[in-house]
Amino acid sequence: MRNVPLLAVMAALLFLLSGCALFKSTDMARTTPEGLYQRGLEDYQEGRYKKAVESFQRVKDEHPLSEVAILAELGIGDSYFSNEQYAEAELVYGDFLSLHPANENLPYVIYQLGMCHYKQIGSIDRDQTETVRAKKEFERLVARFPSSKFSFMAEKMIQECRRMLGEKEFYIAHTYYKLKRYGAALRRFEVVAKEYAGLGLDYKVDFFIAETRKRLIEEEANKDKDTDAYRPISRPIQLFPYY
Repeated sequence: MRNVPLLAVMAALLFLLSGCALFKSTDMARTTPEGLYQRGLEDYQEGRYKKAVESFQRVKDEHPLSEVAILAELGIGDSYFSNEQYAEAELVYGDFLSLHPANENLPYVIYQLGMCHYKQIGSIDRDQTETVRAKKEFERLVARFPSSKFSFMAEKMIQECRRMLGEKEFYIAHTYYKLKRYGAALRRFEVVAKEYAGLGLDYKVDFFIAETRKRLIEEEANKDKDTDAYRPISRPIQLFPYY
């Protein structure tokens, strides 16, 4: 899922806050907080994310009480995120939540936190800790801001995270199946069927549950045959001594 272009929204907000003169003036002093922010915004829109961070950081450091300082904080997080520096973006978004617990942009920030984890999810044969963390952030967003448009997006991401966790469980179950550890495989397949139903896994899970049960029955039958084959034949009881 693509990142929401919040900086475009922030530009519109800044336009309303500071007036049309901010964007009409082409020779505006670039050392003002508005000028620095505008420079960062331009660099961001052109894909110069490192330069954008520098300008946004200057707004934050040199003009902390400016109306655009909070927007610059979000700009830093968005620049890191768009530059695929997800760990750095996560720290910025996390600090924003701590410093501005009542800010109107919290739904977006929590959504971006979830996306930072989502973007770091590895292949299905790797640890899925980031999937769990992403799901947790999306669930937190839905719980705190159920009417937000970002919560609507988060609900879709929750389902995607659940599907990926289900795929991980299926991968483990199928590995057991290939190793002929059918008891362990069946337990895992049944977990997928119970906890991850309706996520596109049902058909193949049902198939392998049936196949695994069949293999278990065959194994049990073979054990019984082996037991019969190696069972010792008892000697008849001698009733009378030989003469």
